[in-house]
Amino acid sequence: MGIGLGIVLLLVGLIFAFGVIDLPASVDNAIATETLGWILIVVGALAIVLALVMNAQRSRTTTRVEHDRTDGPRY
Repeated sequence: MGIGLGIVLLLVGLIFAFGVIDLPASVDNAIATETLGWILIVVGALAIVLALVMNAQRSRTTTRVEHDRTDGPRY
């Protein structure tokens, strides 16, 4: 689940919550589209926040490299 999926869920939720498109009466009666829209908005926002947090943790990881140089035998 990344930022892209969060944005898609957020946009679909906004479309359902504010009734931008008119759905057929059979779908509108079977599903509470406004409630589904708000649920998708919350899930989309949560997905975006989680993706950003996971990305920040990944970029903060540092690795320590230690070089051990030994000179060969001196003749």
